[in-house]
Amino acid sequence: MTQHSQQFASDNYAGICPEAWAAMERANSGSAIAYGEDRWTQLAADSLRTLFGTDCDVYFAFNGTAANSLALASLCHSYHSVICSSAAHVETDECGSPEFFSNGSKLLVAPSNDGKLTPEAVHRLATGRSDIHFPKARVVTITQPTETGQVYTIAEIKALSATCRELGLRLHMDGARFAHACATLDCNPADITWKAGVDVLCFGGTKNGMAAGEAILFFDRAMAEDFAYRCKQAGQLASKMRFLTAPWIGMLESGAWLKNARHANACALQLYRQIQDLPEVDLLFPVQSNAVFLNAPEQMLDVLRAKEWRFYTFIGGGARFMFAWDTDPAGVQELANDIRQAVSG
Repeated sequence: MTQHSQQFASDNYAGICPEAWAAMERANSGSAIAYGEDRWTQLAADSLRTLFGTDCDVYFAFNGTAANSLALASLCHSYHSVICSSAAHVETDECGSPEFFSNGSKLLVAPSNDGKLTPEAVHRLATGRSDIHFPKARVVTITQPTETGQVYTIAEIKALSATCRELGLRLHMDGARFAHACATLDCNPADITWKAGVDVLCFGGTKNGMAAGEAILFFDRAMAEDFAYRCKQAGQLASKMRFLTAPWIGMLESGAWLKNARHANACALQLYRQIQDLPEVDLLFPVQSNAVFLNAPEQMLDVLRAKEWRFYTFIGGGARFMFAWDTDPAGVQELANDIRQAVSG
């Protein structure tokens, strides 16, 4: 059987990037005050405020599920609902965690072919019923980029935000791969968050080169009331918090957060360009971030599996390939060659 130096089933396969690793090592010097009272955590929070150009409230969680679920729970009561796309991660891959931590807030799901949520869908779900027997719409959540690798433009986010303001809704952004969206749009992080009307962002570090860690940014500090207590109750308050937050300093001060995302995005485009002319292989979705979704005959996919390539087929039925900060272009070429052989063979 073929042994591949890299796999592309998930960007979670990647290790820790040098900048994050070095920052964690620097923090591992002597003792430091526990539970987030250390200088590393303060500096990480301040670095995020500098990056976004605003005095936001910043918290840190171990993973994206906790970040999203606790953020949504802070924005609504148990009798409220959260509007999301049918492909949203909070709907498909978080095991009911948003409902659990909000004590039962219902997810209202809008059908979506490409994973994006539209103002029209939000308006339809938010105004469909207003009687007391139905959970009151309170929050809209969007995934940036989407689970299908699509990126919301600044204009699209502003349009969603305008609808939210019209209807009295809050706007939350699941940014597990937020850096990749910034790289695609070549924009300032503020331009697709608080300046576009986003109230709360969950900024992913794990998929961008860190071992673990997501940052939760409340652009309106009033919305973060008692959020520290939520984090503690949910088991998200790290006792040795400096090791969760110091990597952020390394990522932000070095610019690795954006460099890593640009590299991953470029590797996704590399694969696409190598196979775009194949007659039996089609893209399910345009390549806009670090994901490539291929629609191909099952026989061809079986050939790739026999060559020990790992990939998922849980979105749209096609094969998903993800690219990370440490992706080797030679490995991408190897995958492209095997895809081409699978088609011709």
